[in-house]
Amino acid sequence: MIPIRDTIRSETYPIVNSLIIAVNVLVFFIELSQRQRLNEFIYIYGLVPARYAVPQISDYFTTGQQVTSFLTFMFLHGGFLHLIGNMWSLYIFGDNVEDRLGHSRYLIFYLLCGLASGMSHLVLNWHSKIPTIGASGAIAGVMGAYFVLYPRAKILTLVPILFFFHFFELPAFLFLGIWFLFQFLSAAGASAQAGGIAWWAHIGGFVFGIIFLKLFQMLPTSGVSRKARELTRKRRSPRLQVIRPAGFGTDPDLYSPISITEREALFGTRKLVNIPEGFKKRTFFLTIPAGISQGSTLRLKGMGRRTAEGLRGDLYLKVEIKG
Repeated sequence: MIPIRDTIRSETYPIVNSLIIAVNVLVFFIELSQRQRLNEFIYIYGLVPARYAVPQISDYFTTGQQVTSFLTFMFLHGGFLHLIGNMWSLYIFGDNVEDRLGHSRYLIFYLLCGLASGMSHLVLNWHSKIPTIGASGAIAGVMGAYFVLYPRAKILTLVPILFFFHFFELPAFLFLGIWFLFQFLSAAGASAQAGGIAWWAHIGGFVFGIIFLKLFQMLPTSGVSRKARELTRKRRSPRLQVIRPAGFGTDPDLYSPISITEREALFGTRKLVNIPEGFKKRTFFLTIPAGISQGSTLRLKGMGRRTAEGLRGDLYLKVEIKG
């Protein structure tokens, strides 16, 4: 399963999530510059359990190298596809978790998830000489937090079936639940780090992501965090709005909310509205007039359900203004 997008849009710009992605890409180019020294580079900055379990191996590394590898391993990747896959998942799920936690707490949360995932792998593969690298464990923690925060969000998912690819909109709890089950079954059926994938790091990251989220939610936000949130708040809602209108009984009319910002309510805006209908979709442009107020209703004639007589009802959009 390949996630394409989710339906939750963050209210603030994900500056920390974007910075993490940028650092991962930068480190990957540093890896490429190593050329013949790449294996040595990976062995020094990756997380190798045997470096801590076998004294004959640990003697070759300084204390600083032994400590910093718990941080550096989560910014290394084994190839371009490894990097793209991880960064794409972080792009989809990370912005919403950062939006909920706040920028500074999200950075700490991300690093703690990466550290916990590394420790999980270390404990369960104590004598392994294979370097563990990648942001997968930290991202698994982000996915665990998303699982708790947005279980009903929809994830547009690309699913290969035989020789064809199909798109499905899955609830987040189902998508992430299947993902976690796959990690667990793969870990149970693999020995150590078979296939080069640290399954237990993924599992540990996901579980600790949920635990850390609960702990962070108990902490009060500081004035600095609130100020940073206000400075990074998005002044415009997404140009593409995906809505899922609902009807009542045999009523041909459909009803749905549509969200805009205070600035857009004041000055007006134009949105591209998408209505999923099974494997099809209806897309149209919607102009929201300036000065519209909270709770106002926009009536779109002929955009509702088709009656038995071949006539169409109307679509009513209730305006929700988010501060």
